[in-house]
Amino acid sequence: MLNDSPARDFFGRAFTPIGEALSRVGVHPNVVTIVGTFGVILASVLLVARGHLFAGCMVITFFVFLDLLDGAMARASGRVSKFGAVLDATGDRLSDAAIFGGIAFWFALNRDDGWVMTAALLCLILGQATSYVKARAEGVGISCNVGIAERAERLIVVLVGMGLQGLGVPYVLEIALWALSAVSAFTVWQRLALVYRVSAAELEDAPPVPEGTVEIAGETVVTDETIARDETLAPDEPPTKRPLHGQPGAA
Repeated sequence: MLNDSPARDFFGRAFTPIGEALSRVGVHPNVVTIVGTFGVILASVLLVARGHLFAGCMVITFFVFLDLLDGAMARASGRVSKFGAVLDATGDRLSDAAIFGGIAFWFALNRDDGWVMTAALLCLILGQATSYVKARAEGVGISCNVGIAERAERLIVVLVGMGLQGLGVPYVLEIALWALSAVSAFTVWQRLALVYRVSAAELEDAPPVPEGTVEIAGETVVTDETIARDETLAPDEPPTKRPLHGQPGAA
């Protein structure tokens, strides 16, 4: 599915009635996700990688729109699940890799232009990094909805460029790829910068850890060296970690 963006919101609302209709006849959202992913991969391998750019653009566009239905179907049927979200994100990564990989393969074998192949590979790498930074940031509790190159915008640019190139418009795909490389790199920087700022602010606001202690699994404990220097430690008490005063288990 396309990530959160104005383009995704627009197409999501447009396809909601179709998704609800499919849900009523018993089609599972995960099936739509899988079909959409495999459709994009096959079109990229069998059409784009062989130079059939316009046909590849049309088929991929169809399956990308099909993939928009899974969210609407999940909400309509009450089948929204964590597995569905992970499956959907995995399908997105595979689809993106197939599209840009197919373009790079075609340029490598049939066009005497290594720079354009490089641009396609950069789009593949930076597109994956863009999505990974966001997912990893959210995994540690930091919202990362920033960036000028969301997945929806990247797909629109590359598909338009691919379709026009397939119709004979020269250089349009090359321009699209280099533009995507630039904005994707900038988006990676934007997201890393946001995570850095939020992380730095959290460190500044965090209470200082007392000297002679360490943080283990979010709990402040006294180190063995501090215990060894503690004159109040009973002789038969092993030199292991003990909680600080005021923490659970403290006297």
